[in-house]
Amino acid sequence: MAKRKRTKRKAKRISFKLGTSKRKIKTAHSPSLKGILKVLAVVCIFAAVGIGFAFLSKYVKKTNPVSQSSATLKLVNPPSWVNYQLEEKIYAAARADGEDLKPDEDTALSVQQNIETLVAWLDEVTVQTTHDSILIEGRWRKPLALVRSGLHKFYVDAELIVLDFVPMPNLPIVKVKGLSVITKPQPGEIWRRDDLAAAVAVLIRLDRMDKLVTPDKPLLYEIDRIDVSNFNGRQNSRASHIILYTNDNTEIIWGAEIGAWQRHLEATDKDKLARLYDYYKEYGSLNSVKYINLRDPQNNIPLPIDKY
Repeated sequence: MAKRKRTKRKAKRISFKLGTSKRKIKTAHSPSLKGILKVLAVVCIFAAVGIGFAFLSKYVKKTNPVSQSSATLKLVNPPSWVNYQLEEKIYAAARADGEDLKPDEDTALSVQQNIETLVAWLDEVTVQTTHDSILIEGRWRKPLALVRSGLHKFYVDAELIVLDFVPMPNLPIVKVKGLSVITKPQPGEIWRRDDLAAAVAVLIRLDRMDKLVTPDKPLLYEIDRIDVSNFNGRQNSRASHIILYTNDNTEIIWGAEIGAWQRHLEATDKDKLARLYDYYKEYGSLNSVKYINLRDPQNNIPLPIDKY
């Protein structure tokens, strides 16, 4: 019996030792398993972040408009009257291929060619690049007159260059009425016609006088349209060749085209301008009378006929 008990105790001790040995083996392997799990977790996190950035990049490209993807394009010192809509038109023309632009010489040449071909608003265009920008510079064409032909409308500048229509509420652009048969010109074209040139010549002088005499309150803002129906007396040789109308329909009788005053025994062009602006400065508006006669030669401010 004693021998059997000793054998049992010995067996227990052996069994105990074996159990302990197994636990040690398991404990020895467990740190490496944890390490593997940690590495896998880190890899998964980085993969998820990478996928997230890729998705975000695609989303930004899809949702950003042309103007934002063309952030490297910059207009150098545009006039204050150039509005957002006109800027966007020029940027879109510059990116005619629709691809992202790189600030290098090939892109600069491409942008310049695109603008010269597609944009009439800029002349003498130069394009330069910096490390992160494409700089567009040129001489701006300022619209003076608005012409309608059926459903189409377009501008003309001081050199009779046709400009495609872009809303410009911040400029005093005058409508031209009474042109003879109109054929639709193309943007960038010089639209040579005598009646239009006569209207633009008057508007050029009003624009100059505004800058010199009334820069804070330009008179042109009160002019709605200029009528050349009777240009060169083609309808009535005795009637005024050119008449302007204000926003409130006051009639301003100008007379003959610029430079023709002597032939028609009218006041000089210089006197017409001086008398018109003297009246405007004195009364603060042209809209309080029925008409103002600038045509007749006289030394004083024209006496307008009361409107009411």
